[in-house]
Order: sequence, then structure tokens, then C-alpha cells
Amino acid sequence: MVDYPLVFRLRQQPPAPPIANVPDEVENQLSQLALENKIQPGQSVAIGVGSRGIANLKFIVKAIVAHLKRLEAQPFIVPAMGSHGGGTAAGQQEILESYGVTESFCGCPIRAGMKTVIVCQVSEGFPVHFAAEAYAADHVVVCNRIKTHTQFVGDVESGLMKMMLIGLGKQEGAKVYHRAIKDYSFGQIVRRVTAEVLKKCSIVAGVGIVENGACQTALIEAVSPEQLVEREQALLTQAKQWMARLPFNLADILLIDEIGKNISGTGFDSSLVGRKYLVHQAADQEYPKIKMIALRDLTEQSHGNAEGAGLAEFCRTRLLEKKDVQVTRVNAVTSGHLSGAMVPLDYPTDQEMVEVMLGQIGLRAPADAKLMWIRNTRELSEVECSAAYLPEARERDDLTILSDLRPLHFDASGNLSDQHMNATT
Repeated sequence: MVDYPLVFRLRQQPPAPPIANVPDEVENQLSQLALENKIQPGQSVAIGVGSRGIANLKFIVKAIVAHLKRLEAQPFIVPAMGSHGGGTAAGQQEILESYGVTESFCGCPIRAGMKTVIVCQVSEGFPVHFAAEAYAADHVVVCNRIKTHTQFVGDVESGLMKMMLIGLGKQEGAKVYHRAIKDYSFGQIVRRVTAEVLKKCSIVAGVGIVENGACQTALIEAVSPEQLVEREQALLTQAKQWMARLPFNLADILLIDEIGKNISGTGFDSSLVGRKYLVHQAADQEYPKIKMIALRDLTEQSHGNAEGAGLAEFCRTRLLEKKDVQVTRVNAVTSGHLSGAMVPLDYPTDQEMVEVMLGQIGLRAPADAKLMWIRNTRELSEVECSAAYLPEARERDDLTILSDLRPLHFDASGNLSDQHMNATT
């Protein structure tokens, strides 16, 4: 009989407050750009919107549409998500609609084609692709959250510039750029393509979003094309300061309730769990250091894309049953992140999975295991932690202990509750 560790729940204090009125802030930011001096009545404006789960995304997009309509422009939405959605127009529109970004809610059409225009050929030896619908528009607005990238490191990672090359490059562009990144640095490729897109693709504005550690909208900034590179660098610095983190840097076991493309490009944020540089372990100077990761489920919003599951050691069998092999392979091959599409050891129940993991932690007794349990890598306000962390938690001012120690509760089927991490104790 396995002696499971006792657990308690704690809350982390987010480092920045949320914006009180998101639509008003979008309007305030866009008004500062004086777009009426660039956008004429009747002109078309494509709004690039990606596949990530972003807090208040539908309200932000709707507010952008409303601002453009006040200028008497004709806005429409273009999915800017590379190969996601199975690399199909219908799949990409379905992703947007799953976030509430619909034609009826936002008040404008969605044009979800997959065709691209080759804008130019760069000296590194590859073509620059840009979504045909966006290229045909009089102007383009890009909207995205700015954050750390799950694989690449630099003063620009994931945000507006990445959307302009990989997102609006559609599947053809994404394939080219991910191949180019095998020969050149991500920073070189993103800057080269951004420079060409800014010159040739009628970018009129960017709307950058930064979230706090509780996945709340903490900052929105509208930027002109002339300031886009400089401001994205500054906003990435801010995003890194505010990003969600696990409360402790060492763990034997991390349980993650759900992964999916709506949460992160790799299903779960690899930088947050110490898997950004190497597969199945943290690099020497990388934290946190987690021995084993177990994935309990795949989100419905991921539409079968289980990219990233291969970075974990264990999963529930139901995750593999929900996996769309073809969709996952398309994403993995397009991105060149092949290990992410591989298959962890799977078990039908949480109890079987956790028992196996507790037997792999080393000389420490199972009851003393360092275990953390989270819903996903975007929602880290509350974390379930094993008793081994309690002494440190009591000493930290940034952590609030919400419960007494209690057993991990497995139901009659041998599973943990799927709702446990959704509710405050």
C-alpha cells in the first residue's frame, strides 16, 4: 500500500492588478495613435487574431473593431495562427469561435483562408509569406499577448512580431520560418521578416497585451509600426516580471490537469516547468527543476492538438484518446518541434499513474515527496502542494495558506477530481 503525501492549498499574490475596464483601455490606447490620419473612410482593415487563450480576447477584439468602425473603416478578422487548427481555414475559424471571437459578437466578418502572398525573398534564402486576405486589405492591425516563448530566448520572443511572421504567414510561412530557424537564430529571422512585413504589408498598428501571474489583463498598449520593435522589447521585459510562476523551484512530481494549444504553443508553458531547453529535464541554470510531469487531460479548445505532450513523462490514457494524431503531427512537423508530439507513458487512472511516479522519486519516502498540482500553466493563482513544502510556505509573505493538510482524494474509479483545481477551498 502506497503512503501518499498529504496536501494543502496555497494562493500566490499576483504582481500586478488587472485593468478595470478592458474595452475602455483599448479605445484609449488606439485613440492615442490618431489612426484617422492614416485610415480613410471606407478602407478595409484586417485584424490578425491568434490561437492562444488570452484573457478578455473577445472583448479586446470587439473594442478594436468598434474603434475602426468609428473611423468609418471596414474591419474584418483574419486568423493569425500558422498551422494551428489542422492547417485548415475551417479549423482556424473554429478556434476563434471557441474563444467567443465570432462575427456576431465582434460585429465584422472573419476571413479564414489559408492562401499566402510571397512578399519578397530575403538574403538568408527564404520567401516571406503573408496571409492573402490581410495583404489585400488597405491596412492591418495585429493583436497578441506578449510573453516568453516556449523554445526561443531573446529580447523579442512571443508577441506582435512573431504573429507577423508565423501567425500571418499561415501554414506555408510557418513551415519556411521554422526551417530557417534551424540555420539562423530566431532573433535574426523574426527581425528580418518583421522589417519586410512592416515595409510591404500595410501594418498600421499593433495592440500588445500583457497579463499578470493570475492570467488577468494587466496592460494593453497600442503601438505604431515605427515603435513596434522597441515597444515589444519593453513589453516583454514587463511580461517576464509579471509572468506566472510555480511557488517552489524543486519538485519530484508536477500534476497538470490540462494542456492545450489555447494554453501554450507547447500545450503547457515549457519555460514555466523547466523544459524550455532540454527534453525531460531542466538545463543546468534553468528553474524550476521537476523530475516528472504528469498530464491529466487535453482541453476541448485544443481540438485534438496534443503538441507538447511528449515533453512530459506520464499522462492519463484519456488524453491520448482525445489526441488527433494528424492535427498534432501537422503542428509538430510545421514547427520542427518533433519531440512535443511524442507519447508519454499512459495510465487509465490517476491512482495508478501517481503510484508509479512515487516509486521513481529516489530515496525519499513517498509520503515526503515534493508534489505540486495545478490546473494548467496559465492559472497558477492557487496551487495544491504536498506537506514537504509547508514549512517554507509558512515563512513566505507572498504565499497564503488556504487549507489544512489533507489526503489526496481518489474516487471509487481511482481518479482525482477534475473540478478540484477549479474551485477555491
